[in-house]
Amino acid sequence: MAAVALTVDFADPALESAVRSRLDETEAALRTACDSDDDMVDGAAHHLVDAGGKRFRPLVTILSSHFGDPDRAEIVPAAVVCELTHLATLYHDDVMDEAPVRRGAPSANQRWTNTVAILTGDFLFSRASNILADLGPFAVRLQAQTFERLVIGQIHETVGVAAGDDPILHYLSVLADKTGSLIATAAEFGAHYAGADPTVIDALRRFGEQIGVAFQLSDDILDIASESDESGKTPGTDLREGIATLPVLYALRSDDPAEARLRALIARPITDDAEHAEALTLLRASDGMREARQTLRDYADAARHTLAGLPDVPARAALETLTAVVIERTG
Repeated sequence: MAAVALTVDFADPALESAVRSRLDETEAALRTACDSDDDMVDGAAHHLVDAGGKRFRPLVTILSSHFGDPDRAEIVPAAVVCELTHLATLYHDDVMDEAPVRRGAPSANQRWTNTVAILTGDFLFSRASNILADLGPFAVRLQAQTFERLVIGQIHETVGVAAGDDPILHYLSVLADKTGSLIATAAEFGAHYAGADPTVIDALRRFGEQIGVAFQLSDDILDIASESDESGKTPGTDLREGIATLPVLYALRSDDPAEARLRALIARPITDDAEHAEALTLLRASDGMREARQTLRDYADAARHTLAGLPDVPARAALETLTAVVIERTG
């Protein structure tokens, strides 16, 4: 089993060693949680685990545990629950999005069928629930509340913005539910099971949601700004599929006559290769892109402000660095 690559540089060697060890434990436990005696289920359940991933949520859980006692036995299972939940939602998302590729490999729905992909996601949810039962009522309740937000976020994204509502506020609310809520829970799990002070737990939960939204916004920007597959998919995929992410929403709101051609292009899915390339070029230089980058910085600044109120321990510096990484990855 390959070690999990850390997405943040540590100034404290002892913290780095401890976090790396816990991440390796989490990775081993995650793979065990996906095991099944049924070969078909086993292969489908391990499909996305084997494809890799940043393990961002377990990293947040483990770093948050360093505001208390990071050696407590519940921390690794809690980190596994968060990653299993995340993986399960990816199986479901790929069916809803009809995505052919996930993490550089054929998606489960492409390799098998939509039905198998949906049921595999359900299987992973069941394995997460089994672990939660051992963690106790607090974990079960927090997971239920988080799952509610995940589902509501998906419903709001699917139905779309209501007439008269602000599309940008609607989009940011969807990100808070679909992405921010689980990362907030990852932070809360780590701090809670480490026995951290309640005020620290509350701050880390707020940080988790803020950095979660920032992380998704950085993916949105990368999908447009990157010249490579750095975001995990072909650049401009959202644009081609007519998915209005934040840079597009800002550009559509603009009334600048100089951007009329851009608005005409991005108001619909773009299937023509030449128009797709033109739209990408125009969007990269647009005010909408600049506004999206500023919104990303605003969320990151809010996350930094939240961290500033936490005890000055090495884990706080690591979380500050993690926040900077989220910004820097967009260039």
